[in-house]
Formats: sequence, structure tokens, C-alpha cells
Amino acid sequence: MGIELVVFDIAGTTLHDESNVAKVLQQTIQLAGVSVTVEEVNEVMGYAKPYAIRYLLQQKQDSRYSDQVFITQLHDRFVEDMKTYYATHPAVREKEGVSAVFAALKAKGIKVALDTGFDRAITNVILERVGWQQQGLIDAVATSDQVPFGRPYPYMIYNIMEELEIRSIQSVAKAGDTISDLEEGTNAGCRYVIGVTTGAYTREELEKGPHTHLVATLDELLSIL
Repeated sequence: MGIELVVFDIAGTTLHDESNVAKVLQQTIQLAGVSVTVEEVNEVMGYAKPYAIRYLLQQKQDSRYSDQVFITQLHDRFVEDMKTYYATHPAVREKEGVSAVFAALKAKGIKVALDTGFDRAITNVILERVGWQQQGLIDAVATSDQVPFGRPYPYMIYNIMEELEIRSIQSVAKAGDTISDLEEGTNAGCRYVIGVTTGAYTREELEKGPHTHLVATLDELLSIL
């Protein structure tokens, strides 16, 4: 059975990222009067952001981690700051060669999808900026707010499979730059779970997660598939 679908993460995998997401999330947590490092924030990159905020507060023994209203308020601020960043910052761009990889996969009859720890509001701003949908390069997008649980749960991948009428998880590959991406793909049962070592996690860090392959650039996917 060949691969019919590749599900890619966004920030750090297909979208250039210089710890920008981590820095904005760090600033959001600091608004609550809690100090966290970028390294601590990177540990929860890839997860749904309300979960990430709650986890970081809990790790700092801040009792507000269980206050859903407070978590929602912080997340709303994070969303607005991220939307502004992705809409206006000159550094926002796809990682080198991503559009060419998408086009090559589609030329082989393989569907291309995105899933993300972002919600739909942030994701729409990103997609508008990079133009992948307008160019017909992606077939489906799943965001963490449209499923009961985001990564490392497999539901975004299953949601995409249902939308695109993909029968078997053995015909699906997952690619991402965080441990949560690798866990998501593994929990879903994907045939290939591919870590991208030029994002939030180093190669050494990704080696500790479940995977079938590690790559530095997405064009290496083409030889794997």
C-alpha cells in the first residue's frame, strides 16, 4: 500500500520559525505574573495552546492553572498577538522549498494536509499570508480547536482522513518538528512518522521521541515516500 496522504505541522515544519511562537507564548504567561523561559515553553510546542498555558502555570505551581476562565483569557490574548505577528511581521515565510515539496507530492497523486496546535483564527491568518490554499497546494487543514483533544491525541489526523476519504492509516505519513507531532503520528498509527530537525527541537531531542525517520529538510521526504 502506497502513501496517499502526508499531514504536515505548520510552525517550525513548513513555516519558518525563530522561536517566535515560543516567545509570544512566553510573553502571554508573563502577563499573568509568571516567569518562564523559552526553553520551558519549547517543551510544550506543538500542543494545543490552552493546554500549553495550563501546563506551564501548573509547572510553576500557580493555582490559576485550574481556572478555565483565566486560561481562556490568556489564550485569547495569545491568539490576538499571534494573529498580529503572522499578519504583519516581515520574517513570516514558508521554509525553503516547501511549496515545491507540496507540488511534487500532489504531482504523484499524494494529498497534502496541515494540522497544528494553533486554533482556526491564527491558522487562517497564516494561510492567507503564505498563499498555499490559493495556489491549490493543500487539500485539508485541521486545527486543535476543532477536535476534542489536540496533540498528542490522533484526532486531527483522523479528522483529515475522514474529510479526504482516506481509508487506511497505513497510507498516511505524519511530519513535524516536535515530540508532540511524533507522538500524534504514532498514536494515530501512521505508516511513517517523520521528525523535522530544523524546527523547535534538535535532532538529539527528536531522537528520544517515537519516529520512523528524521530529516533536516522536507525535500528528503520525497525519497522516503
